[in-house]
Amino acid sequence: MNADSKISVSMRIVQICLFLIAAIAIFGGTLQMYLGEPTTSPRLDNLHRFMAGVYLSLGLISGWAAWTIRTQTTLVYLLALAVLIAAIGRLVSMSVVGLPEPAGLWIGYLVPELVFPVVIITAHFISQKKSNS
Repeated sequence: MNADSKISVSMRIVQICLFLIAAIAIFGGTLQMYLGEPTTSPRLDNLHRFMAGVYLSLGLISGWAAWTIRTQTTLVYLLALAVLIAAIGRLVSMSVVGLPEPAGLWIGYLVPELVFPVVIITAHFISQKKSNS
């Protein structure tokens, strides 16, 4: 695709979703890296901060993919899958240990984590189909 060509609506949707994921993950990953889980065992704090690093990295990769959206193919699907699997992990946690308080906040995290992957996959598929024709 030519750098001067106009970006399609579906590609712009993917790009916006990826930038939102990047912002959320960079902020959340940095915050959780800093805060950790100090009131628990060293093992759980270690695991928490490690996963915060993974979360932060997902944000950086999502931001890069959004910035270079015109050249991205499979990476977009993999990022959407990562967000969906993370949401499934949150659902498993909620079903095993319950919904944390305040419930609205945690549902507010969960809904975009379930919706964004579907939107990203659908819009990216459409934009790939258009660019291949």
